[in-house]
Amino acid sequence: MAAQRRTAEMRDRVVLGEFGVRNVHTTDFPGNYSGYDDAWDQRRFEEAFRVDVIRQEGDALEFDMVGIDAAIANAFRRILLAEVPTMAVEKVFVYNNTSIVQDEILAHRLGLIPIRADPRLFEYRNQGDEEGTEIDTLQFQLKIKCSRNSQAAKESSDPDELYFNHKGKDHAKFSPVATASYRLLPDITLLQPIEDEEAEMLQKCFSPGVIEIQNIKGKKVARVANARLDTFSREVFRHESLKNLVRLARVRNHYIFSVESTGILPPDVLVSEAIKILMGKCQRFLNELDSVPME
Repeated sequence: MAAQRRTAEMRDRVVLGEFGVRNVHTTDFPGNYSGYDDAWDQRRFEEAFRVDVIRQEGDALEFDMVGIDAAIANAFRRILLAEVPTMAVEKVFVYNNTSIVQDEILAHRLGLIPIRADPRLFEYRNQGDEEGTEIDTLQFQLKIKCSRNSQAAKESSDPDELYFNHKGKDHAKFSPVATASYRLLPDITLLQPIEDEEAEMLQKCFSPGVIEIQNIKGKKVARVANARLDTFSREVFRHESLKNLVRLARVRNHYIFSVESTGILPPDVLVSEAIKILMGKCQRFLNELDSVPME
């Protein structure tokens, strides 16, 4: 029985210890464990796989992707970061720049401004085409001047008082780069009852909301309320009286994704576009396999 529990833990949990992490690598491949059928089965995968949307607020989206391997989760993250197309400034022609900002720095800053244009309405420019068209290019003109405020006090050194500034914060208020990250679902197990002062000490070792204290028969008893909220600082291992009473682990195939849009497209649209790109990659790989002659 103990051997079965150790095997199940090795297959399903990444365990955090005081000085290291165990069970980091995926080991559930066919033939590695006696009594387990780990051969790929589409029906079994479809039954186990699911996506749960946890929170969507404005440009932020948090969802769970359960039942996949780390390689797939990381591929999905990388596609979100680098392969979902957006519109951005590529060329800047400067006709007259009398500011203290060099042309190159100004062009770089313009390139960081999110352009709120749906890239799905445009086409990629053909290779070799020098001139853009209305179906693949947007063109903007920036003509602006910073004028001195003659009403400002002579002793003033505040730029907001000295000049009539034309600021671009209404257009560049979003983060210039979309972030996409994931983490494994935390799993915290209390190996035996923890009461009174130790319960209060245990609660302070974790993020707020992870451990709650209940009053049972006049005693303060700790229990895990919401392990999802924890960041796993492993503070509990600093306390000799607690470190052997708690097991810290992460669920191997349960990924918590956080996606933040720059504002160009809603985060749920970014996720759906990333899924389409991943499906296209898989289909191209299958086509390559089919084109290879079998010996």
